Amino acid sequence: MSGTNTRVPSIQAHELPRPVPLAELDECPVGGVFRRMGDRWSLLLVALLGEGPRRYNELHRSIEGISQRMLTRTLRGLEVDGLVRREVFPTVPPSVEYSLTPLGRTLLEPVSALADWAVRHKAEINESRSRYER
Repeated sequence: MSGTNTRVPSIQAHELPRPVPLAELDECPVGGVFRRMGDRWSLLLVALLGEGPRRYNELHRSIEGISQRMLTRTLRGLEVDGLVRREVFPTVPPSVEYSLTPLGRTLLEPVSALADWAVRHKAEINESRSRYER
């Protein structure tokens, strides 16, 4: 966001170089976050964990079609990025609980805004897709 005009989103406040250098694209922190959040399961996991901490099996039962391997990989990626915290409890067998970190919680507002936008414009998007497919 620009300092003088707070109504201009930061993505529009900066002009991209032409052509966009590949090295810059690879190093861009925005691209890294979009790649993480753009996979099939990460946004859903962030939304579920936004409701509160969940045990591994609870998450697995909550998402139809996700394999244990993919759930583990996605949670690990979110943990590596500092968005999710994994806590192991010394029970027999050990139980594991996942929760959003304070950083992960800050993601809920912008993700919610994007979700609200998608719901508001769903009909327009679907209409455009139908026209394109004809």
